[in-house]
Amino acid sequence: MTKYLVLAAILLGTTACGDTWGQRAVTGGGIGAGSGALIGALTPIGLLPGALVGGAMGAGIGAATTPHR
Repeated sequence: MTKYLVLAAILLGTTACGDTWGQRAVTGGGIGAGSGALIGALTPIGLLPGALVGGAMGAGIGAATTPHR
C-alpha cells in the first residue's frame, strides 16, 4: 500500500501544467484522472472511483497552483 501512496504523491505532484488557471485545472484533472484510474485498478477502490477522486484532486491542485517560469 505504501508504494501506491508514493506513486499517487508523485503523479499528483506533476499535475499543474499550463500558463493560465484554466489550463492548469484541465491538465491537472486529466493527469489526476489517469493516475487515479491506474491506482484504482491496482487497489480495491476500483477504476471509476479512483478516476473520479484523482480527477477532482488533480483539477483542484492544478487550479490552486501558480505557473513557474
